[in-house]
Amino acid sequence: MPSLGVMGTKILIITYYWPPAGGPGVQRWLKFVKYLPDFGIQPIVYIPENPTYPIIDEKLLEEVSNKAIILKHTIFEPYQLASFFSKNKTKKISSGIIPNQKKQSLLDKIFLWIRGNLFIPDARVFWVKPSVAFLEKYIQENNITTIITSGPPHSLHLIGFQLQKKQNVKWFADFRDPWTTIGYHKSLRLSAFAAQKHKKLEHQVLNAADAIIVTSKTTKTEFHALTSKPIAVITNGYDFENVAKEALDTAFSLAHIGSFLSERNPKMLWEVLVELLNEIPDFKTHLELKLIGAVSQEVLETIHQFGLHSYLNNLGYVSHQEAIVQQRKSQVLLLIEIDSEDTKSIIPGKLFEYMVSERPIIAIGPKGSDFAEIITNTNTGVFFDYSEKTKLKSVILGFYNQFLEGKLQSNAVGLQHYSRKNLTNELAKLLTSNA
Repeated sequence: MPSLGVMGTKILIITYYWPPAGGPGVQRWLKFVKYLPDFGIQPIVYIPENPTYPIIDEKLLEEVSNKAIILKHTIFEPYQLASFFSKNKTKKISSGIIPNQKKQSLLDKIFLWIRGNLFIPDARVFWVKPSVAFLEKYIQENNITTIITSGPPHSLHLIGFQLQKKQNVKWFADFRDPWTTIGYHKSLRLSAFAAQKHKKLEHQVLNAADAIIVTSKTTKTEFHALTSKPIAVITNGYDFENVAKEALDTAFSLAHIGSFLSERNPKMLWEVLVELLNEIPDFKTHLELKLIGAVSQEVLETIHQFGLHSYLNNLGYVSHQEAIVQQRKSQVLLLIEIDSEDTKSIIPGKLFEYMVSERPIIAIGPKGSDFAEIITNTNTGVFFDYSEKTKLKSVILGFYNQFLEGKLQSNAVGLQHYSRKNLTNELAKLLTSNA
């Protein structure tokens, strides 16, 4: 096993997503680990040796701190077997892209039922027992007093739960997303028994951990109803990315970056674009709808149904570095969240990268969304709930006119609070004050 250096407080971080994993799940702890040594904390990161990542981004390996100690242990995942039957469906479900219930095939329904009812809380549950055995010995040998588990996958919190019982350690449970109220949870075709088991495990974790870390105020409020343990809000954030500055798109590009799930399909937006195309002749010569990342078939079909396919530039998945470049080149950035009470607490990680891109954001989500407050307070864009079609049309038209004048840009304020280094400072204070 790797030996520890002479740095100050040692923190064991248990996470599933780590480079070369791509997508938003990897960014939070990759960046915390990058800056924790600046605050006298030695990060020790425990990850699976043979994970099944739905998205790979090899370039992220270059961002792993050379001051971090990396521990690996083998994992068995049912996705490895399920991919034998349908690699594409397995990849989509493991990344959270779940087909609309009305359009699910029999195989979709079978996979979802198995995922929701046989593997609780998730398909990484088989990593719990071997990880506890492996880490119990490491904690003893290296005098580790503080551990952090990051979920989803929430099975990692069960590792923390058992280690806390076996070892004299402080345990922080970090929730990048909620557990039983996350948007896709209801799509898993849970039996009454499975749904109750999820709630039982959630309650156990929330009431056993020494402290809870969440990414939004709404999640904090939800969890306060389930536990009296201290809950800290530490959002995701932005880092200073070393990418070359490129000229803005010559088209009036509306760019969505990241997974575009079926439930996020913003028909209100497509209707507005069709109306503007019909009302403003020059709009047809300028519009570009740029999608970067995994896009559900339902979204692509809807775009085609609205006659917008000729304006579509579907780039697919690109590296995180290329995504940053595309953010800064695009004229307008789209942030879409599911219109549901359950998604008010979701603050997409890409929001913070959007905010420092100097491009205006059009954000659509449920009324009362936590990210609406952030966008408004930082003056980085405009938020719309799903009833505000007229307002959305007016703002897009205003952005288009500014684009024609060469004056379209974002004038952000107060962004420093959301820098990854400042957020890591908050985390370090939390960890050391409770160590």
